[in-house]
Amino acid sequence: MKDIFKQLGGIFASPKTRWATIFVWILLIGVFSYIWPQVNDRETTDNQLLPEDANSVVASQINNKEFANDAGTPLLLVWYRDGGLENADYEAIQDVYTVLEEEPVDSQTFIPPFQNAPVEALAGSASEDGSALITPVFFDDTASTKVLQAALDELEVKITDQLGSDVLKDKLADDGLHVRFSGPVGIQTDAVSLFSNADITLLITTVMIVFVLLILLYRSPILAIVPLVAVGIAYGIISPLLGFFADKGWIVVDGQAISIMTVLLFGAGTDYCLFLISRYRDELRHEEDKYVALKRAVGGTGGAIMMSSMTTVLGLLSLGLAYYASYDRFAVPFSLSIFIMGIAALTLLPAILALLGRIAFVPFIPRPEAMIQRIEKKKGKKLRRPKPSHRFGKKIGALVTEKPWTIIVVTVIILGGLASFVPKMQFTYGLLDSFPEDMPSREGFTIIADHYPPGEIAPIEIIADTGGKEVDLQAVLAEHPYVEKIADPKEGANDSNLMQWEVTLSIDPYASEAVESIPELQAMTEDALKDAGVSNVEEAVWLSGETATLYDTEEITSRDQALIIPVLLVIIALLLFVYLKSLVAMTYLLATVLLSYFSALGIGWLVLHHLFGVAEIQGLIPLYAFVFLVVLGEDYNIFLVSSIWRKRKEMPLKQAIADSVGETGSVISSAGLILAGTFSVLAVLPLQVLVHFGTITAIGILLDTFIVRPLLVPAITTVLGRFAFWPGKLWKLQNHESYQSKAEE
Repeated sequence: MKDIFKQLGGIFASPKTRWATIFVWILLIGVFSYIWPQVNDRETTDNQLLPEDANSVVASQINNKEFANDAGTPLLLVWYRDGGLENADYEAIQDVYTVLEEEPVDSQTFIPPFQNAPVEALAGSASEDGSALITPVFFDDTASTKVLQAALDELEVKITDQLGSDVLKDKLADDGLHVRFSGPVGIQTDAVSLFSNADITLLITTVMIVFVLLILLYRSPILAIVPLVAVGIAYGIISPLLGFFADKGWIVVDGQAISIMTVLLFGAGTDYCLFLISRYRDELRHEEDKYVALKRAVGGTGGAIMMSSMTTVLGLLSLGLAYYASYDRFAVPFSLSIFIMGIAALTLLPAILALLGRIAFVPFIPRPEAMIQRIEKKKGKKLRRPKPSHRFGKKIGALVTEKPWTIIVVTVIILGGLASFVPKMQFTYGLLDSFPEDMPSREGFTIIADHYPPGEIAPIEIIADTGGKEVDLQAVLAEHPYVEKIADPKEGANDSNLMQWEVTLSIDPYASEAVESIPELQAMTEDALKDAGVSNVEEAVWLSGETATLYDTEEITSRDQALIIPVLLVIIALLLFVYLKSLVAMTYLLATVLLSYFSALGIGWLVLHHLFGVAEIQGLIPLYAFVFLVVLGEDYNIFLVSSIWRKRKEMPLKQAIADSVGETGSVISSAGLILAGTFSVLAVLPLQVLVHFGTITAIGILLDTFIVRPLLVPAITTVLGRFAFWPGKLWKLQNHESYQSKAEE
């Protein structure tokens, strides 16, 4: 494999082909961007993440067909004044609805006649404390998010003309009247705007933090730009490719997925670049010909880069097994981006380095001693010698091989202690919980929750196929401790056997107790149908509403985790075995990454909960973090262990371990810092799911980079000795036993 990658380096990094290689990459960007759209232009506005056969999705479809009022999709105008709404406020509401009646906004389908309602009637509809009132405006069900956003902008102008901008912009704690847009239309437009406004911020922040970290770590301005150029060119091809896939309907482009893909690309892509650049710098200290040095560098790191990228690609593709769309939509964009970046690291980057040569490392140019002496003789002045490389890493390597059991015990106790906090984690699946607290739709929802009975925020609709039987469901459900009231049943518009009951809970419909009550309510309904003589009741009951959706989300994401986690572990285990040919190494490398993952969850929860006051983290985070930390953690393990495997052919095992820790220490630490830095960029975004994900993933990468990789993995390898290579290379080690014994003596 080393010879193959040496030849590859000679093909793409020779004096004759370096310009051609760079030109082909840039040409592909131009061609692809001309014929295909960019991925950001194909982002979906579909927030339906559950599969079509989920109970709550089927219930929603039945609702729309049989029980819809044809008014459209509602926007809720939430009116609020601390201390109670005044008569002038109700008159202002009448004025706004008068304007909407005379000059409807785009896609407006219906408004209740609040403009004709007396002030006393409006006051009677307000919350019990008189501080809040909800008034809807209905919009066309088929209107796109872009059209709805334009309509809300128009509505803002009308409200501002009538009441001034303060009602929309002032903080809720300020005196005066306030209005917030919430409900389905408000939430939908806010969710889309979060990502549309964040894309540019994320890209710029990611590029800047990678650039700054490269400058600090390598102190070379040119070298800091080289990985960014390589990743930027790769992204120039990835974006239209994903746009093409979306146009063909092969993938659904999710704004959240593209945001994280950008971070992953710059983080992992820079890592691959650093693996090659670091080796190239070492080769330049021993070889005067920059092309020969580059061929050796590609030959020495190409296998590890290829294996790391394939591990990440196949690992991320496992997300495609998910039923939950948020997971599934990640699989292809993530995998394709890493696949293209892996190719770029082995073709485009060598061409760029061949073009720049030693200039890339200015002002700390690596040269062999003979070359330095010739330059000194010619210029008549002394040049700066490079400091001995890997000094600190070699000290760590020596410590690990001298006291491996101490290292193992201490690190396992620390990581295990952090992992012990995982059972204390609390999760939420609500979309609004991921919004910033000052987002208008969330503020409006908070007002409703604070001033109306909790269950009225999101009632549950129970639909049953009664088969024409009389079913007294109200009396049955009234016995449930969380049921506050049950509306009279409605008959289906097209199927008279279908009946709907609207159930209002006495508790917060988003609370875990409410979500856990969904199967209880379904079972009670099925029992009532059985008592009435209805057959096949298991297929005759559907529950819709936010609480039912949350229940289905928990169930389906739990199913996805139970499937994807073992599949991913099997994929990575097979790849490790194929590459290392060692069952023992495969086992302990997987074990160390799993320990690192659970430790990251534990310390991530401590940071988010106790330092930042996060009561619940998004329930999707554990699987996201697992996939990323396992595949990226194995990247570093592969780079370290491949060095140990290579050096073991030439020296005793303990020396091979110590030298490998020293040789790979600086580059892996640098790569880990950059990767953690890029994921921490997600914390600047307003969406809490990305903040939680970025925080936990960054912590996990740092744990893996500074504890697992330099300490735990080499310590275990030292303790296992030649059995770490079993069965693939055990016989080769035995051939070196006499040499090892003499060296140790």
